[in-house]
Amino acid sequence: MHDVFDELHRRWRSGESVALATVVATWRSAPQPPGAAMLVAGDGTVTGSVSGGCVEADLYERARRVLDTGTPELTRYGVSDDDAYAVGLTCGGVLDVFVERVDAAGFPTLDEVASARRAGKPAALVTCVAADAGDPPGVDPVDPAQRLGRRLVLTGDRVVGSLGSERLDAAAAADALGLLAAGRSGVLRYGYDGQRRGSGVSLFVAAYATPPRMIVFGAIDFAAAVARIGAFLGYRVTVCDARPVFATARRFPDADEVVVDWPHRYLRAELDAGRVDGRTVICVLTHDPRFDVPVLELALRHPVAYVGAMGSRRTHDERRKRLREAGVTAEQLARLASPIGLDLGGRTPEETAVSVAAQIVAGRWGGSGRPLADLPGPIHRPG
Repeated sequence: MHDVFDELHRRWRSGESVALATVVATWRSAPQPPGAAMLVAGDGTVTGSVSGGCVEADLYERARRVLDTGTPELTRYGVSDDDAYAVGLTCGGVLDVFVERVDAAGFPTLDEVASARRAGKPAALVTCVAADAGDPPGVDPVDPAQRLGRRLVLTGDRVVGSLGSERLDAAAAADALGLLAAGRSGVLRYGYDGQRRGSGVSLFVAAYATPPRMIVFGAIDFAAAVARIGAFLGYRVTVCDARPVFATARRFPDADEVVVDWPHRYLRAELDAGRVDGRTVICVLTHDPRFDVPVLELALRHPVAYVGAMGSRRTHDERRKRLREAGVTAEQLARLASPIGLDLGGRTPEETAVSVAAQIVAGRWGGSGRPLADLPGPIHRPG
């Protein structure tokens, strides 16, 4: 939904009604993760995609119907046994898509999410996407059909809206904050009054986490290429170097910020301020022991997502020796990606940046880095 949010908010502010189709769950080789969205406006304009083209034509018709009726729909797409190319996913995956009408009258709290995004703060949107007669059957005090499309908006310690009961709101808010902290969207299931072991209500949590950080140490030409691809992947990129003549915004136009400071001193300050978390990736490209050993020692002692360091194998061996002498454990050293990147045979800064990005992506999703043609099983790994 991140890709369509700005257009959704723009049309919401102008008073338009739109249909929003959101992937809420996936299985096997589904082409898009939960949270992927497609927007269909009243003028027929389409923004975004949920499958890369497999089901969009059918979904467009459903979205137009929902836009007319205002009645939400939850639809499952998979491969049809009779005709795999009719409406289903040719990739072999399965996905559930929730289609709802969004306008200012039905979703007055959308501005809360937009304000949080503008301020760079995390927010979560919790939507009821399925409801039955309750658990046990027949005791839901709210008509199940009236639950569909109900929402909670979470921004910091503020909770706006209701899903139908105070206990359900409290349970959903607590669990949604956990998903938000992990930067992950997904479905939560409860009894009609928030029972965690019950069934009857399915809620989709769209997590609008702040972008993960990429911190690049070393203001060299390779850093410019790594910063560029980091920004492309959605990271908030910082380039840091102690040499002011090299660490300039002009040399790193794709970085969100360029900092002049000693690497280890800057990282220490960011850690103390709580601005480095388990999603942060750190690329040390200085290959100068004065700079890289102190910052690597610090980085490897904290649970960040990725720590990579550039240098030859001789530099790598010397670096590991110095880190061991500094007290870095064998377990911590095993987390160091050095020499940095996957073996793609690249030579240029841009080719090297691709190899670094590939290693980061593989680590995030548990990929092997091997050619897909050599591997059995699903192409897309579960999130």
